Amino acid sequence: MDTDKLTHADLSEAIIGAGKKVLNTLKPGLNEEVCENALAIERRKRGHRVDQQRRFDVIHGGHVVDGLVPDRGVDDRGIAGPKVAGDFTLTHSAQITGCLGLASLRLALRLNLKHAELKWHRIVRWLNPCRSVKSVVS
Repeated sequence: MDTDKLTHADLSEAIIGAGKKVLNTLKPGLNEEVCENALAIERRKRGHRVDQQRRFDVIHGGHVVDGLVPDRGVDDRGIAGPKVAGDFTLTHSAQITGCLGLASLRLALRLNLKHAELKWHRIVRWLNPCRSVKSVVS
């Protein structure tokens, strides 16, 4: 993978590295809340700022219709969300892509800690003049 051209490559590497450390330490299959808290601790140990309860307004027609607390924000540059699932689904990608839009961020990583080997999806939200938003999963 050529990280020179990746959006927030350094942040991606740090989030994936923290995920591997947590998975190797705690072992696979724990619930998402345990994984989420352990990942926040590991990222903070690595010098990153983690927002665990940041809330974003969901606006429709100029009115706040609800609030969203997305998966953990990291350094105000990305979102890192743990999953403990058999595999990622299109719904998982759609949810985190929606969070990116509400948070006005470009990078999200979805980490799956169910299996012995860490699996991840890296989602980049591109602003394109021809289209409003395009997401790429890598």
